[in-house]
Amino acid sequence: MVEGKVEETTKTTSLGSIRIANEVVAIIAGLAATEVEGIAGMSGGIVGGIAERLGRKNLSRGVKVEVGEREAAVDLFVIVDFGVRIPDVAVRVQENVKQAIESMTGLNVVEVNVHVQGVSFPEAEEEPPRVK
Repeated sequence: MVEGKVEETTKTTSLGSIRIANEVVAIIAGLAATEVEGIAGMSGGIVGGIAERLGRKNLSRGVKVEVGEREAAVDLFVIVDFGVRIPDVAVRVQENVKQAIESMTGLNVVEVNVHVQGVSFPEAEEEPPRVK
């Protein structure tokens, strides 16, 4: 995970250098993944253990990134909605994450691995009590 370390990608231009922290790439990936219909949320993955929905406190939860000077690899730990076709949702997540990272950072995304950690079931609505 990206926790604890603040690693950066540095790009040098004629005007100076541009630094993109790995945490930024992880946040972009997490947000892009949750935009896909069929994704209920992100999981803490191996470190978190218990699946939790994505919250505003840690937008990179369930995302592991490895960023080099020009390339990035992403691992996503997701929870899918019950009833969706998992391979189709996973492919849409891969495409959305790759496009978001490449367009926002200029990095070449070499792989996006989607790890399905759980299934979110719809909460059953309680029926009102019947009057006899």
